[in-house]
Formats: sequence, structure tokens, C-alpha cells
Amino acid sequence: MKSVIAKGSGTLGRKTHLLGTKVRNLRKRNNLTLDDLSSRCIRLDAESAPSVSYLSMIERGKRVPSLDMLEVIAQVFQKEAHWFLDDVPEQDDIVIDKGNHGGIPGMPLEPSFLFTNDILQIAIPEMLSQTGISGRQFAHLLIRAHQEHHQNHFPDLEKAAEEVGQKRMPLSVAELTVLAQQQGLAIQWFTRLPRGFTAEYGVHTTSVVTSYLGANNTLYLNKILEKYERRLKYDIAVHIGHSVLHNNDGLKSVLVTGLNQYSVMQGGNNQKLQSSQINTQDILQAWRDFEASFFAGALLCPKVPFRQLLDRNGYEIATHEQVGVSASVAMRRMTAVSPYKHWHYFDAYAPGKLKAVYRGNGIPLPWGNMREVADPCQHWAVFRMINTPVKGTSAQLSILNVGNEPRIYCCESTNVVDLAKNKHVLCSGIDLNPAINAQGGDAQAIAHEIKNLCVKGGGSAQLPVSMQKKLQSVARILNINWVERGVLTDPRLICSRGAECPREPSCYENDENVISSTYIA
Repeated sequence: MKSVIAKGSGTLGRKTHLLGTKVRNLRKRNNLTLDDLSSRCIRLDAESAPSVSYLSMIERGKRVPSLDMLEVIAQVFQKEAHWFLDDVPEQDDIVIDKGNHGGIPGMPLEPSFLFTNDILQIAIPEMLSQTGISGRQFAHLLIRAHQEHHQNHFPDLEKAAEEVGQKRMPLSVAELTVLAQQQGLAIQWFTRLPRGFTAEYGVHTTSVVTSYLGANNTLYLNKILEKYERRLKYDIAVHIGHSVLHNNDGLKSVLVTGLNQYSVMQGGNNQKLQSSQINTQDILQAWRDFEASFFAGALLCPKVPFRQLLDRNGYEIATHEQVGVSASVAMRRMTAVSPYKHWHYFDAYAPGKLKAVYRGNGIPLPWGNMREVADPCQHWAVFRMINTPVKGTSAQLSILNVGNEPRIYCCESTNVVDLAKNKHVLCSGIDLNPAINAQGGDAQAIAHEIKNLCVKGGGSAQLPVSMQKKLQSVARILNINWVERGVLTDPRLICSRGAECPREPSCYENDENVISSTYIA
């Protein structure tokens, strides 16, 4: 296969910013190692073929092949040589397929020289400064992306928790106290915080400090926790996690409940917490907070026993009462222990603030906590329930466009009140499309059909009995009771922003609706 690139056309260097990525993607899509590709090139033209090390440098953008070398590589993949140059920038050619991982889709970091460590270290602080995003927010965003990419699969943390708790479930306060003492933690109670503590750690008046680690490995617990055993158990478990995983090495761990930006805060004054500067130690400590929190969930709800209990109870949220943990801990653990990986979890405060987010199924984020939006969708169950509490089941079947294609989601939510007396809503949900396809159904066709029914119905419509039966069959295989209940409700159209409202007429045709419903996102 001969190239259309003229021999006298000069160097390829100005046209090869995407060449390495395209070579790497073609190689991986064809399941070839670097050695395999080099060997094939040698068989075609030993004189012009690249070595394994040279191929590696081409793929990393460290070397530009000669035209003859590019011709050989192109021949292996049955491509024209000019296809590898920048003027054929098909998106699929420069995005590596990382498999069926969770979280939202990534973006191609090309041309790669613009995404080097040196450039990112300069650009990221500038981006945070201009957008008003704090360094602490960015740290938690990085951690959440890591968590979603791995779909809450952290076997090393699970193992560490199981070694400490021996997979016992439920654990009592007395048992957790013994485990804490075994880690060298001395426990004391407090009714008042030390002078200056609130200002130093940026604790809001709408929040309550539930515990903190002081000098000499002393764990200070708020006296109010004596009335809230489930939260008490979680706090002790988190501090055990810090001790086991990090040996309390220079750590100032403070747990807060309420409307603070984050439930676990590290040392530093309020101004520091809101700064757009990225502090390496802050990021490390934020990661340690995540590890300790995940450890706490695994200690209180060990994977195998908790999965078996959920299976017996059909993943009902009320299962948390049998384990003696909060609904929040149980619902977050569902996403980690379930054999079905396509989950999301939200913790929402009024008027529209998501304090905790997990999207292992890649569901678009409706609102968050980094900027204001003037057109929030009014039909997400988790936010509708903030103002209209629901007694009994709150199961909802929803249709949401993702990448211009409708997907079917089902969720169950519950109203709760934190220790600072703030009302909020917890929501666990799943993407049903993979489950439908796994049973031989056509999820995309079903989603389109439900969407069309809802559009004709003004945003909601009753499912035909035949479709209800199909979806209930899938729900029974998943063994999630609230999915069965959700299938029996009228599905709702929801959207990630009002500007994308699929309803006819749109919820946001009237400007007054937009102005009167501004939320923090």
C-alpha cells in the first residue's frame, strides 16, 4: 500500500501530533504487543522497520518516524500513511478504549505535548483560579473520578478492614471501642470544642463536629453521639481506619456532619480551605480521608456477609437497620458489594446541593456544588423529595439522554435528618441498560420506546403491560426489590439541564420558571 505523501514533501514533524496515539490505539485494538508489531514490520521491510524501543518512543510522541518507517507501519494495519497525520483527526482514532469502567467519559489528552506534567502544573492552578474552584474541591473531584473509574473496587482496603473486624457483622459500639483501643487510640468525650477550633477548621454554624483526633492518639467524641449510635459507630470506624492505614502519622482528622463542603475535613483555616491553590499535602490527606471512610464502610458492612444480607432482603434500604449502621453507609456499600456494577449514589441538601456523589454508571450530574445553574431539572427524584418528603417507597423509573441516546435508570430515595438538624435526601440508583442487554433485550430500543411514550404524555406515561413484564423480569434477576416497584410506576423524563429538556412543551419555555429555580451546581 503506497502512500500519497510525496517524497519531497519535507519533514512529517509538523503533522504528527496524533501519530503516536493512532499507532498505539491500532496496536491495542488488534491485541498486538510492541514486540509483535516490530516483528511484523521487520518481516515487511527489515531495513526501515522500527525496533521495539523506537516504537515505544513513537507511541509516546518522543520520536517521529521517517516516511519509509511510517509506510511500513501503515502497511501492517492496511492504512494509507497519510491517515496517521493530524489532518485526519477522527475522534475514535485518538481515544483509547479503556473498557467498561464507570464514571463519565474521558477526553483525549492530545496533542500529548500540551498535557505534560509541566504544562498541567501551570494550567490547573490558573483554571481553578478563574473558575473559583478551590484546591480542596479539585482534590475531591480527582478522588471521585478515581473511585468511579474503578467502580468502587478497592480490594486492598476491603482486606485491611476484614483483617481488623474478622468479617463480623453487626459490630457493636463496645466491640468497635475495643478495636480502637487495640490500635492505640484512647477515647474521651467532649461537649465543647477547644477555643479557636471552629475558625481553624472552617466549621459552619450549620454543621456539627462529631469527632476529632487530638494529641497522643486521643480520639475525642462529641457527647451528642451517645444518642446517635449509628453515627458513633461510623466515626469510631473511620478513626480506626486512619490508624490502621496511616498509623496516624501527622494526621489531624476531623469528622463533621451537616452542610460543610466535605464531611471529613483536615487541618487549616477556613481561608485555606477555600483557596484555589493546590497543596500537595491537602490532596494526600483528602485521599487518606477517602481511604479511611471506605475502610469504615467495609469494617461495618464486610463485603461477603453484607452482600448476602442484601441479597436476602432484595437490596432494600431498610436493611441498614439490621446491621445497625446509617442508611448512608449501607447505600454507599451497596455500590461496592453488589455484583452489578452500574450504580449511582447521591446525598442531596436543599435547595439543590449534592454533598456526596458517586457515578459508577456514568449518569450525568444534575447539580453539584461548584457553580450555579439557572435551569435545573425539576423531576429528579432526589431533589423533588427535598421539598416533598415521601412515605413508603420512592422508587422511580427515569429516562435520561446520555450522549444523545436515552437510557433507563431506576432509583430509590429516602428522607433523613443529620445531627445538625438539616434535612437531606439519600438516593441509590442503577442504570438498567446493561442488565436489559445481558438478558438478550434491546435496551436502546426499549429506552427509545419509553421516551416516546413519555414525550407524548407530557413527560410521564404508563408503561404497556408487556413492557412492564419484560422489565420486571430483569428486576427479579437483579434481585432489587425497588426496581420491581419502580417498573410499576409511570416513568419520568429527566434531563441534566433545563436547556436539554426533552418534554413537549419544555419545562423551561417560560423564563419565569428559569429565574425562580436557580440551584447550586
